[in-house]
Amino acid sequence: MKILVTGGAGFLGSHLCKRLLDENNEVLCVDNFFTGRRQNIADLLGDSNFQVIEEDITAPMEINGLDRIYNLACPASPPAYQKDPVFTWRTSVLGMNNILELSRKNGNIPVLQASTSEVYGDPLEHPQKESYWGNVNPCGIRSCYDEGKRAAETICMDFFRKYQTPIRLIRIFNTYGPNMDPNDGRVVSSFIVEALTNREITIYGDGTQTRSFQYVSDLIEGMTLMMENKDGFIGPVNIGNPDEFTMKELARVVLEMIPESTSKTAFRPIPGDDPKVRRPNISLAEKSLGWKPKVALREGLAKTIEYFRGQVL
Repeated sequence: MKILVTGGAGFLGSHLCKRLLDENNEVLCVDNFFTGRRQNIADLLGDSNFQVIEEDITAPMEINGLDRIYNLACPASPPAYQKDPVFTWRTSVLGMNNILELSRKNGNIPVLQASTSEVYGDPLEHPQKESYWGNVNPCGIRSCYDEGKRAAETICMDFFRKYQTPIRLIRIFNTYGPNMDPNDGRVVSSFIVEALTNREITIYGDGTQTRSFQYVSDLIEGMTLMMENKDGFIGPVNIGNPDEFTMKELARVVLEMIPESTSKTAFRPIPGDDPKVRRPNISLAEKSLGWKPKVALREGLAKTIEYFRGQVL
């Protein structure tokens, strides 16, 4: 198939492009390199089935002959999406509209939207299942991303109802692995880089807030299963690892796995609207896709630490 991956040079997009190429597809990687990195796709450039298109999805695109679209384009870490919140919002909302219109121009082909657990905000329901509507501050510093992704889901559903566009909505929970930017500000990359460079490991708040971490290969498997499901299942569906850890527990595990580190933990004030808990209910993914994560935290962290050793040392 001929498959478009927006945000294809990003952390997740680069892994997805490789997976699709390994399955003998023709892959078009669209990226504006706002947060995407050319080094993430350097090993793919020699593949004749791989093409890079430097464009921004906030402008309409004219690409013909497509069979599938994976929309991963959007800054995803808080420092990145708060750097230019208007751009983040436009990418999520205007970009989603442009991608759905591109689907229609190509014969109403399937579109997978990489939504996020952030649509649940600071949840009052725990763990979070797909029927929960969330608790999002629409005027907060995170809302450009949270509400942008919620609006993108709305547009997808409206295109589905009006044009029967075959959408696929996945809500991605915290994901980690090789190809993360060492400076992206996400907790796994930050803790590992700080430990490797013997800097203070910065924990925001009292460290009791929780996250659930999935390794990138589990996510990519969930993505492709969702795209190619034959039952017309459109979601939304949670894709995440339900194993839940506090920030203090994560810091302890990282330091145990980097025994040469001399880093100590330091506590800082928690940023505004930072969720206190985050854990997916994945019963729908198990039932509808036959999917569940396979990689335990320490196994995934070992591969991620090895990657970051080559990046920062």
